[in-house]
Amino acid sequence: MTKAPLMLVLVVVVAGCRREMYYQPRGDPLKSSDFFADGAASRPLPPHTVAQENFHPDPSFDSGKIGTNFLAQLPFPVTRDVLERGRDRFNIYCSVCHGRTGLGNGIVPQRGFPAPPSYAIERLRAAPVGYFYDVMTRGYGVMFSYANRVDVEDRWAIAAYIRVLQLSEHATLADVPPGERAKLEAQSK
Repeated sequence: MTKAPLMLVLVVVVAGCRREMYYQPRGDPLKSSDFFADGAASRPLPPHTVAQENFHPDPSFDSGKIGTNFLAQLPFPVTRDVLERGRDRFNIYCSVCHGRTGLGNGIVPQRGFPAPPSYAIERLRAAPVGYFYDVMTRGYGVMFSYANRVDVEDRWAIAAYIRVLQLSEHATLADVPPGERAKLEAQSK
């Protein structure tokens, strides 16, 4: 036999012996396996693993809505830590367009991009807090979704901070607690 036919036979034999992916050995989830020391085929999730779907037990927490109605109240108590986190995330993700005070005068609109509306306008002051969460999640107008950039809890913290910005634009001295009011009056003298 010459080398050419022998080589052809060898190529055919080797090609017929390949293993496809669907023939690979595998472990079924939650079944036993003698491959790992603990005897389980499933491995524990690594720390800080991020789910690819929303798994919060309260669907309104993930959507900002009950049915088709936006949540009127935040789905958790507002604390100083929540507001500080909201301010921090707002300054990182939102202030480039909305400005640090939420008036829509960030650096991006100053460079010619369409300016977002001020949070101080009546329409947005009357909007339920779930509306702001929904806009961050799904986008609105020229604003794209921040769902893959900002965690669910941080979107709610930002929504809480937007309420603070709205209140600060329309606050009066009567809204300040008496102890703090005296300090403000002393500073203005």
